[in-house]
Amino acid sequence: MTKPIHTRRVSAFIRYGASLAAMMSVCAAGQAFAQAQPVEEDIETVVVTGFRGSLQSSIAAKKRENAIVDVITAEDIADFPDNNLAESLQRIPGIAIDRDGGEGRSITVRGLGPQFTRVRINGLEALATTGGKDTTGANLDRGFDFNVFASELFRSLTVRKSQSAIVDEGSLGATVDLQTSRPFDYKGFVMAAGVQAAYNDRSKDTSPRTTFLISNRWADGKIGALLSVAYSERNIFEEGPSTVRWENAYNQSNGLRFQNYSTDGGATFTAIPTSGTLTGEALRISQALHPRIPRYGRMSYDQSRLGVTSAIQFRPSEATLVTLEGLYSKFRADRTEHYLQALSFSRGGAGNPITDIYDYTISDTGVITKASFNDVDVRSETRFDDQSSTFGQLSLTIDHRFTDKLSASLRVGSSKSVQNNPRQTTITLDAYDIDGYSYDFTNREKPVFNYATNNGVGVDNLAYWTFSGSAALGDASIIRIRPNKTNNRFDNLALDFTYDLNDSLTLKFGASQKKFDYDTSQQRRSSEAIPAADVAILNADIARYTHTVSGFGNTWFVPDLDAIQDAINYEGGQGAYATGGASVGGARGLNRDAKEKDTGYYVQLDFRTVLGSIPVRGDIGVRQVKTEQTTRGWTSATNFITAQREYDDTLPSLNVAIEPLDNFFVRFAAAKTMARPLLGNLTPGGTLNTNTRVYTGGNPALDPIRSTNYDLNFEYYASSEALYSIGFFQKDIDSYIQVRRYSAPFSSIGLDPSELAGTGQSPSDLYDIQNPISTPGGTLKGFEVNIQQPFTFLPGILRNTGGIFNYTQVESKIEYYTSPTIATTRTENLLGLSPKSWNATLYYEDSKFSGRVSAAYRDKYLVSLLPGSGADFYGKNETLNFDAAASYKISNRVTLTFEGINLTDEADDRYVSYAQTATGNTEQNALLEYSQSGRQFIFGLRYKY
Repeated sequence: MTKPIHTRRVSAFIRYGASLAAMMSVCAAGQAFAQAQPVEEDIETVVVTGFRGSLQSSIAAKKRENAIVDVITAEDIADFPDNNLAESLQRIPGIAIDRDGGEGRSITVRGLGPQFTRVRINGLEALATTGGKDTTGANLDRGFDFNVFASELFRSLTVRKSQSAIVDEGSLGATVDLQTSRPFDYKGFVMAAGVQAAYNDRSKDTSPRTTFLISNRWADGKIGALLSVAYSERNIFEEGPSTVRWENAYNQSNGLRFQNYSTDGGATFTAIPTSGTLTGEALRISQALHPRIPRYGRMSYDQSRLGVTSAIQFRPSEATLVTLEGLYSKFRADRTEHYLQALSFSRGGAGNPITDIYDYTISDTGVITKASFNDVDVRSETRFDDQSSTFGQLSLTIDHRFTDKLSASLRVGSSKSVQNNPRQTTITLDAYDIDGYSYDFTNREKPVFNYATNNGVGVDNLAYWTFSGSAALGDASIIRIRPNKTNNRFDNLALDFTYDLNDSLTLKFGASQKKFDYDTSQQRRSSEAIPAADVAILNADIARYTHTVSGFGNTWFVPDLDAIQDAINYEGGQGAYATGGASVGGARGLNRDAKEKDTGYYVQLDFRTVLGSIPVRGDIGVRQVKTEQTTRGWTSATNFITAQREYDDTLPSLNVAIEPLDNFFVRFAAAKTMARPLLGNLTPGGTLNTNTRVYTGGNPALDPIRSTNYDLNFEYYASSEALYSIGFFQKDIDSYIQVRRYSAPFSSIGLDPSELAGTGQSPSDLYDIQNPISTPGGTLKGFEVNIQQPFTFLPGILRNTGGIFNYTQVESKIEYYTSPTIATTRTENLLGLSPKSWNATLYYEDSKFSGRVSAAYRDKYLVSLLPGSGADFYGKNETLNFDAAASYKISNRVTLTFEGINLTDEADDRYVSYAQTATGNTEQNALLEYSQSGRQFIFGLRYKY
C-alpha cells in the first residue's frame, strides 16, 4: 500500500536525521568562518571573474529557482570550466559519469542511468549518439553521448532534478539543459580565440585544439550575431587484457571444451566423457569457469571534433525578441584494434572437445585462475572502425509580451544525429593445435599469457601463422564486415503562455509536440570465412599482408587490412564479400526503426507570498501527455513486422521553497514522472544465433517506467561564493523493465523452421530466449551533500583558495530474474547505480593566476543483465580520477592555460558476475576488461578582445 506524502517525509527525517545534524554543524562552522566579513544580502552584488566567477554565477542561478536545480556557467567567453561536458557535470552532486577511451561520455543522475535522463539543447529535446568499443558499445538508444560536443561551444549547463509541469516529461533522473552563447549575452563586440596542444603520455602523440568566438550588436543593440567554432584532434592509445566473458563447459548446449585432463603436470591424461553423467575431477573441471577468449588488446584512436554554433537575435520592439540558433558538430573516432588471443576456449559444436588441460588451479569461487593446455588455437586479429557522429540543430524562438500581464514564447526547431560506421572490418591470422599454451589470472589486472611455439617458432615469427579457409582444424580465418548506421531526428514545437494574475500569482500554460524518428541498420556477410582462392593469394606472400605490433610483453604479426584490400578487394561488395543485411540472422535485431509522437499540455501556477515573516515561493501544476509509438523489426529474412502502441500519462508536480532565515532555504518537491522504454526493447523483431542457440527479441507492448519522486533540500547561502546544502530524495519506481532469460524449443519463438537449414538442428531443440519484460520496480532513496566555500578566512595568499565538495549515497534494490525459472531471482542494485560517489576540487585564484585540482570517485556499478555464457551481470569497478587546470594572465587579453586529464592513468576496469550455486560458479569479479588510455596534458594560449 502506498504511504501518504506526509508519512514518507517523517520517515525520511528519521532515517537521515544524523546526516542532517552533521550538515547543520558544517553550516554553523561556515557561519563562524564568515564572521570576519558581512553576509551579502544579494548574492549578485559581488562580481568575480574566472573560475570563482563561474561558481558565483552558478550559485546565484540555483538560489533563484523554485525547483531543485544545479548550474555550471562558463568562466569567460568560450571558456567552459572543463575539457568535457560530462566531466563538468560530474561536479554536480548526484551525478557520476562513465568514460570511454579516457574521456567522459555519459552520465548517471542519482543512480539512474542515461536512459532516464533527457537532454535539451537551446530549449529543445535532442539526442546525440556515437560509437564505442565492444564493452561500451555504440549508442543505439535514448542515452545522450556528451563527448560528441566541444565544451567551448556552451555557455551554461543546467540540471533540473525536480520536475515542474512546464518541463517536458520523459525523465526519472533529471532534465539537462545545454545552452550555447547568444549575442545578447554580451554588451557589444567581443572576440576570443584559443590555441592548444594536447599530449598523451601513452600514445606519445601531440594534437591540436583551437577555439574561436566573435559576437557583435548593432542598431542600438537591437540586432546581434554570434559565431563560435571549436576544433580539436585527439590521438590516444589504450591497452590491456580482456576475456570476452567467462563460461563453463558443463551448462553449454554446444559441447564441452576439454578433451582430457592431467593431475600430474601433463605426464598422463584422463579422458573427459562426452556422454553420460560427469563425476569427480572431470565434473569439477567442466563446471569451473574459464575465460571465453583470453587476450591482450591494443587500441589506437584517431579522433577529431569540429563544432560550430551561430545565433542571430533581433529585438524589433521592447516587447518582442526573436532568436535564431544553429548548432553543428562532427565527431570522428576512427579506431584500430589488435588482439592476440586463444580462440578455442570459445568454440562449440562439431569437432569439440580437442583441448587438454593440466597444471590447473581452481578457486573457491569456481574459476580456473591458471592452467596450461595442449591443442589450443591461437588467433591474431586486426579490426578497424571508421566512425563518425554528426549532429545538427536549427531552432527559432519568438518571445513576445502582449500586455504588462500576458506574454508568450514560441519555440520551433529540428535536430538530427547520425552515427555512421561505414567500415567495420575484422581480419584474422590463425595458428592451430598449439601445445604448451598457458594463462595465469592470479593477478586479474596483469594476467600472464604464454603462447608457446608453433613449427618451432613463437608469435613473432611468420612461420607461426597462416591464413586458413578451412574449418578442419578449427575456426577458419575470417573477414568480418559489419557496416552500421543509426539515425535520430527530433522535431519540436512548443507554445508557452505566462499571465501575471497579481504580484503573488503567475499562471503558466501551454502545449508541445515532439516527433522522434529513429532507425538503425547493420549488414553482415552470411559466411565470414575467407574463400580458398583468396587464402591462397594471402599465404603465397604472407609477409606482404602482415606487419608486427608490440605490447604486454609480446611482439606478434597482425593482418594488414589495407594491403589485403589491395590484393583481394574485400570491400568491393561483390561475390563472397557482399553483406546480407537483414537476411543474415545475426544482423536482424539491429535493423529496426521507430517513430514516436509525444503531445503534451500543461498548466502551472507559480506563487510567491509571505507566511508571517517567512517568504514562500514555488509552483504547482499538472502535465498531460499522450505517447504514440510505431516500431518495426525483422522476425525472419522476409518478414518485417510493425507494432503500434499508445498510452496517456497525467503528471502532477509541486515545488516549494521556504526561506525561514535569511539565505537559508528549505525546498520540497513531489512529482509523478515517467521514462519511455528503450528503443531496442520495443523492437518487435529479434536476433537469432544458431551457433550459440540464442534468440534475443523485443517487446513492443512494454509500458513506460513510472515513478513518484520526492525531494527535500536544505540550502544555506553563506555568501555569494559559499553554499552548504544537503538534499534527500526518494523515487518510488512502480515498475521496471529487464531482460528475462528462459529455455524453450525453437518452435516457440515463431520463426520459420527454414532458419535452421544446414545446422543439423530441429524445431524441437531448446534455445536460450531473451526478451524484455515489465517487472516490479522498487524504491530508490538517498542523500547528497554539497559544500562550496572560499577560504577567505585564511591568512595571506591562502585567502585566494577555496574548495568544492559533494557526496552522494544512493540505495535501490531490484529483483532480477536470472534463471529460466520465474521463481529464481537475484537482488542487486539498479543497473548503472553507484551506491557512493563524490567529487572534490581545491582551487586558487588571484588577479593573475588560477589553478585547481579535482578528484572524482565513483563506486562500482552494474552495466548489463544476462550478457551471455551463463553470466548474471557485467559491471564496472570503482574509479578515482584526478584532473587539474591552471591559467596565468599575461595581460587582460592574453592568458596561458594548462590542463591535465586522468593524471593517475586510471583504468577502465570491467568485470563479470556469476551466482550459479549449482555449479559452484560464484565469482563476482571475473575480469572482463582492464584497459588504460594514458594521461593527457594540454598547453595553450587564449586571446580575447
